[in-house]
Amino acid sequence: MTELAYHPPFLLKNGLAMTLFTALIASRNWEQTVTEPEPPYQETIFTGAKGVPIFGIVAVPKHPRSTIVATYGITGDLNNQWFLRLLGRKAFAQGYAVVLFDWRAHGKTALLSPTLTSDGLYEGEDFVRIAAQAKTQGCAAPFWFAGFSLGGQLALWGVKASQDQHLIAELGLAPTDIGGGAVICPSLDSNRSLSYLLKHPWGKYLERALARELKKLAWRLHSAHPDAIDPKAIARANSIWGFDHELVIQPLGFPSVEAYYNATSPLHILPILQKPTLILYAADDPLFDPALVPELQAACATNPTINLILTQYGGHVGYISSKICQSQWGDRDRWWAWNRVLDWLNHLSTPNHII
Repeated sequence: MTELAYHPPFLLKNGLAMTLFTALIASRNWEQTVTEPEPPYQETIFTGAKGVPIFGIVAVPKHPRSTIVATYGITGDLNNQWFLRLLGRKAFAQGYAVVLFDWRAHGKTALLSPTLTSDGLYEGEDFVRIAAQAKTQGCAAPFWFAGFSLGGQLALWGVKASQDQHLIAELGLAPTDIGGGAVICPSLDSNRSLSYLLKHPWGKYLERALARELKKLAWRLHSAHPDAIDPKAIARANSIWGFDHELVIQPLGFPSVEAYYNATSPLHILPILQKPTLILYAADDPLFDPALVPELQAACATNPTINLILTQYGGHVGYISSKICQSQWGDRDRWWAWNRVLDWLNHLSTPNHII
């Protein structure tokens, strides 16, 4: 585990405060905090696992140093996921090709297919297939998989999927074409964290807000594919657990939501990841069970390919740094987590570093 000095502004030394500030306030003026322009994205439709069409946007600089393939968390789309677009700007400005995509059942991907989410079971392979197709469009290897929150969970499954030599050979990739992954505040154990969230005085309100967004997602899917999803099931899906119970687990063949969460939670795959993987995780993340922190440390301690950066503060996908912290790191802006991700990738991209 690596310990790096991260310091938030004084009033954000609380996980919930950081999380709410980032989601409700920082999201409104983020473009004013960065100097990097929006990359010249081109829309693309990729083919994911099981032939599912995946909508994405691609930007390739003249001489790309490598490529970042990334997606976002539990809800949203490419148009409103500003934290992902922030990564795109910063990465492209530093010479990376960038591939951002709407994952299954989200955004324009939902318009292309009624296929629901699988929380990594198929999304991991989606990452690898997207990388293979992006390579034919001029994106440079190695490819790095990135994400935050549930998107971080998906990216970790992507790293695991990239270790499937049969898949790599089928897609015409070299084993070294996939470099590894970098994730911020990934979901690690859905069963325990959801239970924790529902019992927490404030967490239950966060769960309800996410559940409402999932319900909207389901209705958008139904509107685009009216014969594919039962509207009565959508009406009954009034929680995160209910969404997965009513809509997700049966097509995937799981007997219960608990079994589905056990199968998709990435905590148990961390010891077997074989490619360089950076995990940024805040001990005060209000969405996840704090008891997971020592288990995360233990899982990463036995795997030298994982660089775990565990911080005392940061909230859930916040990591806004103080002015003093920015000065200490030489950062031009407040986005500490993405700056550390790019520092890490830049280090791995140096000519004398062998992946």
